[in-house]
Amino acid sequence: MSWLDIVIQGVMLGGLYALFAAGLSLVFGIMRLVNLAHGDLIVLAAFLILGLVTALGLNPFLAALVAIPIMFGFGWLLQAQLLNRTLGPDILPPLLVTFGLSIVIQNALLEGFSADSRRITVSPLESATLSLGPINIGVMPLLTLLSSVVVIVSLNQLFYRTSLGRAFRATSDDRVTAGLMGIRPDRIFSVATGIAMIVVTIAAFFLGTRANFDPTIGPARLIYAFEAVIIGGLGSLWGTLAGGVIIGVAQAFGAAVNPEWQILAGHVAFLAVLLFRPRGLFPRSAE
Repeated sequence: MSWLDIVIQGVMLGGLYALFAAGLSLVFGIMRLVNLAHGDLIVLAAFLILGLVTALGLNPFLAALVAIPIMFGFGWLLQAQLLNRTLGPDILPPLLVTFGLSIVIQNALLEGFSADSRRITVSPLESATLSLGPINIGVMPLLTLLSSVVVIVSLNQLFYRTSLGRAFRATSDDRVTAGLMGIRPDRIFSVATGIAMIVVTIAAFFLGTRANFDPTIGPARLIYAFEAVIIGGLGSLWGTLAGGVIIGVAQAFGAAVNPEWQILAGHVAFLAVLLFRPRGLFPRSAE
């Protein structure tokens, strides 16, 4: 395997990690909420898509489209009825509540689907490749990377080019003043979490089509998401994409040297970035 091939495979893996992290970055950037259940919500969405495929016989792509409004509604209700009650100057209540939510989701999925690993089948795309000279690129990994770029561009356009985005930024900067200007922060936060759940559903689709998943893998996805967000800089969406790519490339090089080093290499890259840039590559205050 050539070094160029390793880099390309790593970049496409990084696209998946960026999808894991984008929703987490959005929520943190708007309401400073660290959602410890984020990885489990990705797994929940993957099982929802799988359930729609199995129960209704839907094409996986169509099942993902059906799952998007369901997860948006779930995210909206979750924020409106639970998470909004935990927001405040103390960061401990949201951490405890989302930690408890993580446990609830994992145990509910174990009860409903058992501990067996599952996969969302998208034959024949799973084995389809594109040849670029001596390098073969998988169609699904390429779709994952393109989707991550589209998601980041769309979120940036939403955040900086729309009235809803202005409300997001105003509420994030000063919740009290935004309320005096007629903005209802609780509703804005609920919409933000709903949008984050749309991104979660997209990430869940590519997770389920590219690898096996089971009810207990959420915390590992959360770690990748956190590392991508922190490498990029808290609240920076483009930084999140860069962070995901850095982890993916590091893991690809680690696997090329020794398959047992794949995960370790990603964590080492994370620590190396923090050693030289403790606030991440693109901290929000520098934008």
